[in-house]
Amino acid sequence: MKPKPSTSNDISFDDFKSQILQDYEIAITSRECSLLGRREVLSGKAKFGIFGDGKELPQLAMARAFQDGDFRSGYYRDQTFMMALGYLSPKEFFHGLYATTDLDKEPMSAGRQMGGHFVTHSLNEDGTWKNLTEQKNSSADISCTAGQMPRLLGLAQASKIYRNVEGIDQSNFSNNGNEVAWGTIGNASTSEGHFFETLNAAGVMQVPMVICVWDDDYGISVPAKFHTTKGNISEALSGLQRDEEHDGFEILKVNGWDYTALIHVFENASDIAREEHVPVLIHVTELTQPQGHSTSGSHERYKSAERLEWERENDCNKRFREWILENGISTEEDLKKLEREIKQKVRSAKKEAWSEFLQPIVEAKKQLVQLLDNAATKSPNRTFINKLKNDLIAIEEPLKKDLASKSRTALRYLLGESSPEKTQLQQWVTQFLDTNEPHFSSHLYNELPTKATNVKAIVPTYTDNSEEVDGRIILRDNFDKLFEKYPEALIFGEDTGNIGDVNQGLEGLQKKYGALRIADTGIREATIIGQGIGMAIRGLRPIAEIQYLDYILYGLQTLSDDLATLRYRTVGKQKAPLIVRTRGHRLEGIWHSGSPMGGLIHLLRGLYILAPRNMTQAAGFYNTLMKSDEPALVIESLNGYRLKEPKPANIGEFCTPIGKVETLKEGTDITLLSYGSTLRIVEKVAQDLLEVGIDAEVIDAQTLLPFDLEHEVVKSLQKTNRLLIIDEDVPGGCSAYLMQEILENQGGYQYLDSAPQTLTAKAHRPAYATDGDYFSKPSAEDIFEKVYAIMHEVDPSSYPELR
Repeated sequence: MKPKPSTSNDISFDDFKSQILQDYEIAITSRECSLLGRREVLSGKAKFGIFGDGKELPQLAMARAFQDGDFRSGYYRDQTFMMALGYLSPKEFFHGLYATTDLDKEPMSAGRQMGGHFVTHSLNEDGTWKNLTEQKNSSADISCTAGQMPRLLGLAQASKIYRNVEGIDQSNFSNNGNEVAWGTIGNASTSEGHFFETLNAAGVMQVPMVICVWDDDYGISVPAKFHTTKGNISEALSGLQRDEEHDGFEILKVNGWDYTALIHVFENASDIAREEHVPVLIHVTELTQPQGHSTSGSHERYKSAERLEWERENDCNKRFREWILENGISTEEDLKKLEREIKQKVRSAKKEAWSEFLQPIVEAKKQLVQLLDNAATKSPNRTFINKLKNDLIAIEEPLKKDLASKSRTALRYLLGESSPEKTQLQQWVTQFLDTNEPHFSSHLYNELPTKATNVKAIVPTYTDNSEEVDGRIILRDNFDKLFEKYPEALIFGEDTGNIGDVNQGLEGLQKKYGALRIADTGIREATIIGQGIGMAIRGLRPIAEIQYLDYILYGLQTLSDDLATLRYRTVGKQKAPLIVRTRGHRLEGIWHSGSPMGGLIHLLRGLYILAPRNMTQAAGFYNTLMKSDEPALVIESLNGYRLKEPKPANIGEFCTPIGKVETLKEGTDITLLSYGSTLRIVEKVAQDLLEVGIDAEVIDAQTLLPFDLEHEVVKSLQKTNRLLIIDEDVPGGCSAYLMQEILENQGGYQYLDSAPQTLTAKAHRPAYATDGDYFSKPSAEDIFEKVYAIMHEVDPSSYPELR
């Protein structure tokens, strides 16, 4: 099904006819998959379906213009495009619908995403990069409307970097920046802020991007006039059109049923973006959606009879067929024969996919039925076990869930019994779960030896002459070493470039490394994150700077739905080693409180979250991350840039370990755990507590995701038997997460003689100014009194009531 690379401009008429018929075959194949796919959902074999019917023709034109090395950042209507590239067969389409967990059979996500979410494999089995210039590439889709747009900006920017920055080894990633990033989006989703933010940024940056808007005049049940100014996105965006005096977009408009116009428009867009590095918007109009938005409802409910008739008459496949006959490219008889063959081929593919999906489950079912039968013969509860067995036998097309549920329930009826048959059933259940659970949970993080938690710690070294400097100097000089060592490294954000960030941690580096590597951006957090994701997917090592931690909420959807899930949803076949740099903690004011940690920890599983207490520790984290290939969020302490630290002699080399805590003060009476700026207060309080006879052990969590892989906090509890977690997040936030890690996951509860406690900020956002900070977040006096109260409960005579 792979198209020939030649176009209508440079081939003979016979070859052109062959190309047209090949495209028609792909279009009809894709449509038949959509039609049968909907039936499979309605029959219950598949859970949900959302298809690309009505969008076939423009996707064929896009595939013709798409070249090796190019990247797609699209959405769930693009099945025809993937089929045209040869990356999606009908059988693979149905395996995606059935959520087959075999990556060889369902190469898009091994069943982790619903059908219609497409990806190509960028990595070899050992995690190294494939040569992306020798294949056509698709970044992994997400369902969230317009969520694909921020990433598209970075995919396009990578070409600009490869073309204009010297010294980068681009052999696997670029051919001198000649690649185009292609985005696809539905017309209604252009209403999202991510779309507008991406367009504005692309127009400013002038990157090789083509955004294709598939416009069928509706967004689910809502007509375009409720989504878009003037009901027309290209008209609404006409002010972005470039002219002789101003950079901007090239805006092209074409009807989605006009095959020859589509071919020429997409070729033209490709040339403009590829050669001139100018972004292009293609507004593809007069498309249809023959089956409605998805399998969750019928479009007959909200479209008029006139509209439905118009859609039937102007279906792009129907118009394509009429054009083929009008121009003598084929005959009615030959097209009908081809269509019959396609229908049979797709039906066979569906049948084969369902059979392959069921086969291993049916085999496992046979084994389980026999084991249940054996166990029942020896058990006084045979009646109950036989019922489970017979219920399982009655399920003709079982799921893995059915086998797991029945087998685990059966073990309840064997409680207290001892027999070889019971042991065999237990072993089967354990093996079945151990084999299948990873199909649904693996690859949240890197599982290869290159993972960041394997990077060995290298301590900072000092000499007798080590000078005390502002913490920002250590960061600045360390970044200097990193940009010198890694030509593919770059950093960008608001105020990052010219002034060297708001706290001067990059002072003077733009002048040294250039405005593309140390870059300023507009105020647009979602696309700052998107730039980083896209460039990281294409082999660069970006550091995206979000000026303050509170502002990360603007980019949280992109971080959570895209970056944090990328390795997981591709089953380890794509990666984006983006470092997000920000600063926060102990800030003053509702909108600069800097401590939304509980939300971040829970929404960003898949990223490392690192909270260094000083700038030496932060620099060490950057050094560690650059040696690995995983995404991370590094939160520098905002009030630490001007604090004095001894300057290490091995700047750029020392590495702060990820997944390990650090004990800053040993003690015997109570374990105090904290992180970031609050930790400095805890350290001071620990000295004050000595004056009243309380010897506290102080531990820096350092890395929140992952936390304490070697269970050092539990070893501390074995000495102190008491625990207090101090945190400036809201109650039930990060402190609750740390408590669960220590008590539940690490088993620390068994060493406690006192109730474990937390001391957090108040439930509200911190009020403004120094008093606001004092009364809203844990103060030194709060910490002292909390520890003292715990010890008072233990020994009231030695620690009489304080107040």
